[in-house]
Amino acid sequence: MRLLTTVAALRCYLAKRRSENQLCQSEELLSNEATSWYQTPVGLVPTMGALHQGHLSLIERARRENATVIVSIFVNPLQFGPNEDFQRYPRTLEADGQFCEQAGVDAIFAPSPEELGVPQKSIQDSIVTQVIPPSAMISRLCGRSRLGHFQGVATIVTKLFNLVQPDRAYFGQKDGQQLAIIRKLVADLNLPTEIVACPTVREASGLALSSRNQYLTASQKQQAAALYRGLRQAEAAFKAGVRNTSTLIAAVEQELAMVTTVLVEYIELVEPTTLMSLEEVKEEGMLAIAARLGSTRLIDNTILRDRSPVIAIDGPAGAGKSTVARQVAANLGLVYLDTGAMYRAFTWLVLQEEIALDDECAIAELANLCVIELTPGENLQSPVRVWINHTDVTQVIRTPGVTSKVSAIAAQSAVREALVKQQQNWGKKGGLVAEGRDIGTHVFPDAEVKIFLTASVSERARRRQQDFKKQGQPEVSLEQLEKDIAERDWKDSTRKVSPLQKAADAIEIQTDGLSISEVTAKIIDFYQQRLSQL
Repeated sequence: MRLLTTVAALRCYLAKRRSENQLCQSEELLSNEATSWYQTPVGLVPTMGALHQGHLSLIERARRENATVIVSIFVNPLQFGPNEDFQRYPRTLEADGQFCEQAGVDAIFAPSPEELGVPQKSIQDSIVTQVIPPSAMISRLCGRSRLGHFQGVATIVTKLFNLVQPDRAYFGQKDGQQLAIIRKLVADLNLPTEIVACPTVREASGLALSSRNQYLTASQKQQAAALYRGLRQAEAAFKAGVRNTSTLIAAVEQELAMVTTVLVEYIELVEPTTLMSLEEVKEEGMLAIAARLGSTRLIDNTILRDRSPVIAIDGPAGAGKSTVARQVAANLGLVYLDTGAMYRAFTWLVLQEEIALDDECAIAELANLCVIELTPGENLQSPVRVWINHTDVTQVIRTPGVTSKVSAIAAQSAVREALVKQQQNWGKKGGLVAEGRDIGTHVFPDAEVKIFLTASVSERARRRQQDFKKQGQPEVSLEQLEKDIAERDWKDSTRKVSPLQKAADAIEIQTDGLSISEVTAKIIDFYQQRLSQL
């Protein structure tokens, strides 16, 4: 692991890493391997140091999804007000370095304010060029009492994104307002960075982990857990059918009233993306809270979502995901989101438009203009009908011409981004079953039920051999099939676009020796258990 403290060293390090990756890609190309498989992304975890288990969850996620992981440690003076704790904010660089090394971080970027061209003064007194998010997003919630805070955050985050140029950046859901503002920043400035939100990590009492928790005494930590208990009361009311904002907030207030040492700054219910106030929750809302305990300011939030559950099924090739997903959807009366059919439909459209497969710019433009619709099919064998730009393509997308080209189209990142956006829009209403490589980790990271369906290489080879026999295809030895499947597993798990990953909160089902109906029954049983807990 490297510790980098200057912009020059960071740029040199990243240039070297990218050069090494390009060399590996060139070697793969010479050996006739597809370069799109090689894992090249850079993941950034921006922090202010004093690292804890919450940061570890971000680092571990970044480690799974990127070839290079950079952790920035910078106590940003621009986001502190004149009377806030900038001088006494915990600075533990040596311990943070050991923490990062054990977590598998490739490099820490820990510049001084001077190195980033930032004077050690508040944003109001600074003459540095500023990034100012929409006033409607920074004037509510924490923005009311922390004037200039989010301008300071946005300015430094933009600097870090420009310096590191990460493919992905990781932030915790605990800072819900910050997360929404950074997502808006990336969208409005067209920055090529994917913002990955990770769940809040909590102590056993429910207190959300924070670097500022070390200001609290043991008894104060127990008192601070009242924030989480209040949010849980609101969640229970929401589950019971309450949608009115004032009633949900009252549930939090009632719990907090029992701990007189907790001084509430605000309790608000807002739309999680725009941060606009809600009178009632129609689809989803973020119930956010800020309070003080002594001199320590604490924040927390929970997402209240009114939708039917989403079941995300991931796993390696040959594990039976498609067949199982169709049966689960049929048995539960849910929609089967046939993502493979979407890529086939788009491939058909590319061929219809007579666009060359290597014309990625034209294909990217077409992907962002097309509209794909899935409607219920007639039976389990044809669970969905597929439409693209109002044309029914259910049958034509299964032709050999489409089948032979779909892999080349699906491998293009712009195609995937456009289609995932459509899938996520459908997911807002829920009530669907989807399967793939990263459905639970990327497409629907908030899915209520996540399954990782797998089987041994030998079992999948045996199944594939049986399929070949049924289809009347030439026989292939089990040894060759096992070799092919193992190679496919490696490629799927290390590819740059949509790598195969098991979500941290997914239930793994090993299907060796199980029939399709037995696997389906296991998933339905787990689904019903989860439903009773929601």
